[in-house]
Amino acid sequence: MNAIVRFMKRNYKVMLVVAVLAAALWSFMPKKDSGDPEKDKALLELLTFVIERGHYDPANMDDNFSKGIYKDYITALDPSKRFFLQSDIDEFAKYETQLDDQIKNRDLTFFDLTYNRLMQRIKESKAYYKDILDKPFDYTSEESFNTDNEKLPYAKTTAELKEKWRKQVKLSTLSSLADKLDLQEGKTTSEKPSATLDEDSQEAAQQVLEQKKKEEVKIEKKPYEVLEKETRESALKSLNEYFSFIDDLNREDWFSVYINSIASRFDPHTSYFPPDEKERFDVSMSGKLEGIGARLQKKNDYTEITELISGGPAWRDKQLEPGDIILKVAQGDKEAVDVVGMRLDDVVKKIKGPKGTEVRLSIKKTDGTMKVISLIRDEVEIEETYAKSTIIEKNGVKYGMIYLPKFYIDFDNANARDAGKDIALEVERLKKENVQGIILDVRDNGGGSLKTVVDIAGLFIDEGPIVQVKSAGKKKEVLYDKDPKVEYDGPLVIMVNSFSASASEILAAAIQDYKRGVIIGSKQTYGKGTVQNVFDLNQFVRNSEFGDLGALKTTTQKFYRINGGSTQLEGVASDVAMPDRYSYVKMGERDIDNAMPWDKIDPAQYKTWDKQPNFNQAIANSRKRMEANEQFRLIDENAKWINDRSEETVYSLKLDKFRAEQDALEQKAKKYKVLSTYHNDLKFESLPYEKDQIAKDDVLKEKRVRWHESLGKDIYVDEAVKILDDLQPKSKGALSLKKEKTIKS
Repeated sequence: MNAIVRFMKRNYKVMLVVAVLAAALWSFMPKKDSGDPEKDKALLELLTFVIERGHYDPANMDDNFSKGIYKDYITALDPSKRFFLQSDIDEFAKYETQLDDQIKNRDLTFFDLTYNRLMQRIKESKAYYKDILDKPFDYTSEESFNTDNEKLPYAKTTAELKEKWRKQVKLSTLSSLADKLDLQEGKTTSEKPSATLDEDSQEAAQQVLEQKKKEEVKIEKKPYEVLEKETRESALKSLNEYFSFIDDLNREDWFSVYINSIASRFDPHTSYFPPDEKERFDVSMSGKLEGIGARLQKKNDYTEITELISGGPAWRDKQLEPGDIILKVAQGDKEAVDVVGMRLDDVVKKIKGPKGTEVRLSIKKTDGTMKVISLIRDEVEIEETYAKSTIIEKNGVKYGMIYLPKFYIDFDNANARDAGKDIALEVERLKKENVQGIILDVRDNGGGSLKTVVDIAGLFIDEGPIVQVKSAGKKKEVLYDKDPKVEYDGPLVIMVNSFSASASEILAAAIQDYKRGVIIGSKQTYGKGTVQNVFDLNQFVRNSEFGDLGALKTTTQKFYRINGGSTQLEGVASDVAMPDRYSYVKMGERDIDNAMPWDKIDPAQYKTWDKQPNFNQAIANSRKRMEANEQFRLIDENAKWINDRSEETVYSLKLDKFRAEQDALEQKAKKYKVLSTYHNDLKFESLPYEKDQIAKDDVLKEKRVRWHESLGKDIYVDEAVKILDDLQPKSKGALSLKKEKTIKS
């Protein structure tokens, strides 16, 4: 989950920490090349020192702490138990209670042992799968494979490990073979555009589907032997690509895994960012980068362009296309560097660069031709990061919906986009369209900037407290919306789910405590009630030639609702709890063994919103609809079935039996197919400003078509609109409430 972050340079404590650390750490900063064990030792001491002094409630580094690191680290190295033998684990286990001492003594014995052994086992495994896939599988033999890696033991011998690889690979090819046979036997599904889209989107959707039909080819009937061989070739390709990715990882990458196993034992949200990861974190928080605006992926030894980001230099230039292969990269007029076989991260580093600089790419086009393309780097905005809105029409009434994927901000540029400014702009745009209510969707939103939460909540209330924050050993701090202006005072619904975390929970909690809007969604949100600070580790050392040391994100504060309760573990309970497919899956903060505890503090002084007399009635109406809605009942039943299915981990490796089992599952699942065919009676339409953009941008057009199409199948949006309808001053809910009050008086 994204942390709620405020950079340490904005916190007065940093000066004290820097002063102490600088004196303590300069003594062990010898001049070594990047990747040298001495750097690892220095990083180990630096990280633990910062955590112990900056963490809200640092754990004791004792034998229990050591056991937690050991378990997490070994699991991270080999989650499927397909590399290590039991003899390896027995050897590693000698250090299970010694890691706390090794950390304090800057001892890398355990890491070196596990790293070297892992490299050995990975090398051996390459021979296993290649040998296995070199000959046909016998799908008539009676055998099975258990996929529950967590409960199964490690292989005791090399022969046993090879057998596990054989069964694992066989299950993969068997599943693929069964799918191919199903296709040949005509078990396919059809698509058609949603009837809930506006005319422009409907037309665009139809064009997309027609293009897909043109690209479809008639399924060729192939002999069993050909299909079987194809599945092995496909599996070989996938495993080769997987091991190519593994080969790209260096010692520093694996040491980061070890470091993070240590950091995360203090709490689930304390973690180390290697330099590249820190850069990605910054991009995710700001939604911006400087480069050419292209997404890349590794394909064996080659780097392939998978997507051009709308508005970026590559998109504007119109010479690069998805599928193009990058062979060489040159900076300006300098000599080009061959990037074939280079790590993807290193290729990205060469292509990205400061705004206004030139990069030349030697490209192999999809038709085989070669081309050199010169691009001037620019600031690129990642559109998916930012808030977006749409107009919803039902029975001639307009409502607005805003989707916020994260609470983004650029800490280094006060004039840059941030979630608070953007939501305010979207609200203003929706008001101009005379919407009668607004839905703010923070489903799957893992958090972000604390400041933007205060700004966004302040759009919907009079001035007042939004959240309370407490640091270890200090008095609470109350963060206020100090602007008495209410940007929007109409009906409001906040949509959440089990993945809404951190900043999303602060927003939902504040809106709920003020009774300003109705919170709908999962029974409760994720349950992350802590604040993280990001420490740039480079500020703590002087004259180091280790290069960039990365950053540390650690928990420094806890936040509390204005009613005094914490969202930690408990999250925010929805006013209207709605079942979803994850209702019975353990996935919240409360399900993590070392999560920080729930507690509460004194409430802040605040006044609830009193401008919606039918607020409680709207909630009551929605709950009644939940109880009577057959679709929601089926969703809940499906969620229970999915949870039960997750407990079934044994699969037959006999083709006929496997297909029979899958057919039986398909028959059981048929009753839930209706869930995927659901359509609400809502119409969705982009706002005028976006229609102008869509007219010039086919990529954006297709993205909005897909979004509107998914909203048209979203029963939760349908219920949100019904609640907005009930919140209207002249709604049936309001009138029935008024009538009830009249009778009582």
